[in-house]
Amino acid sequence: MESAIMKRLTVVVLTAVSAIAATIALADNTDIINSMTVKPLTAEESAQLRAERDAAKAQWTKLTPEQQMAIKDGAKGKKQGELNAIERMGQNDDMMAATKSETAQAKSEREAAKAKWDAMTPDEKNAARKAAQQKRASELSAIEKAGQNDDMNRYLTY
Repeated sequence: MESAIMKRLTVVVLTAVSAIAATIALADNTDIINSMTVKPLTAEESAQLRAERDAAKAQWTKLTPEQQMAIKDGAKGKKQGELNAIERMGQNDDMMAATKSETAQAKSEREAAKAKWDAMTPDEKNAARKAAQQKRASELSAIEKAGQNDDMNRYLTY
């Protein structure tokens, strides 16, 4: 009995010592922080960078739209080549991209819904809220329902 307690005590002590040693070792590594010092630009460096930027802008404006498009496509191709498979899939399947007409349509639908909501009486608003909650609850799976019930129980017990 005592040997089992001693073994458990030894394991606990060794675990605690290891955790403390790891914490000290990681906390002592300040080289990373010290190497991230940012120096302000000197006046000469700032002037040189401005001149380079202005030269690049002037050169860009001299290009034809076709040349500009070719440069943009080349940069896009280079970036696509550097992405891994998951990032590439996200780039190709951008669900947030919408055309201007789609954006305008969504905005007009939102404004119409807002106007309809503002025209409702408080009782109609409450009925709409209850209907939306019931619809959302009916669409939940069993696991989601259990999680939501658990969340509500926790919320109501505080």
